[in-house]
Amino acid sequence: MIHFPIISDPRGNLTFIESNNHIPFTIQRVFWIYDVPGGETRGGHAYTTNEEIIIALSGSFDVITLENDETTRHTLNRSYSGMYVPPLTWRHLENFSTNALALIISSNFFSEEDYIREKKLISSERKKISNTKQKTFIQSKVNQVKLDSKKTTIEDCNSINIGVIHKEKGNITVLENLKNIPFKIERIYYLYDVPGGEERGGHAHKKLRQFIVAAMGSFDVIIDDGQSKKTIQLNRSFNCLEIVPGIWRELVNFSSGSICLVMASHSYDETDYFRNYSHYQKYKSDD
Repeated sequence: MIHFPIISDPRGNLTFIESNNHIPFTIQRVFWIYDVPGGETRGGHAYTTNEEIIIALSGSFDVITLENDETTRHTLNRSYSGMYVPPLTWRHLENFSTNALALIISSNFFSEEDYIREKKLISSERKKISNTKQKTFIQSKVNQVKLDSKKTTIEDCNSINIGVIHKEKGNITVLENLKNIPFKIERIYYLYDVPGGEERGGHAHKKLRQFIVAAMGSFDVIIDDGQSKKTIQLNRSFNCLEIVPGIWRELVNFSSGSICLVMASHSYDETDYFRNYSHYQKYKSDD
């Protein structure tokens, strides 16, 4: 089990996770499982090389692992704690509570070849890997548009339907670096335990690019480029708002029990923030 930082605030708690800092690998894929009917089981596989962090963002569920013929049950029910699952470990998820939300952080992109879907194959894969090099997963390259944070406007921010994989046992939404998200995810953070009606945010960034999701519940995002403003409501687990550098943003009108999940392009850097709106306006207006 890994306990992540938690920043407590009367307006709600914040937990953050950075690649190769709070977790022992580089983030390549992030997905979340939701709308799981009571009594259902998810998973039932192992990976050859993929590493995972599993977190209960909301509610609770059990992670059952099998390693070296030993079965272990872990109950996840805290947003600031995650379970590390190494390669060649059989796992499945069960006992989902009502409104449970599972966040999975992975070291590899999706590859059917990396899955082990029969328990009896794990021991043979162990022997194979001990005698050969592990597979290398090469990420696809996409065009990354470089943005000048002095010149960006609210029109550069996009509402994106990233899709949902519908299954009888619950839905899944997936983000993969440079595939359906235009940057490498260096940091993930999420706001939870936010009292209904509260407000968060009120800052801008010079370099940071973000995807914001209402993983549970709803809230409004006010985006502001110093000249124009727009309010966008997020209320679906598969809808993201992309916020580019140089945009002031505020999060308002949180519904009770809502969770704001953010994928960020950089690790935390206080020097990248504008926290004073007048300073931000001066930056945007200076040539």
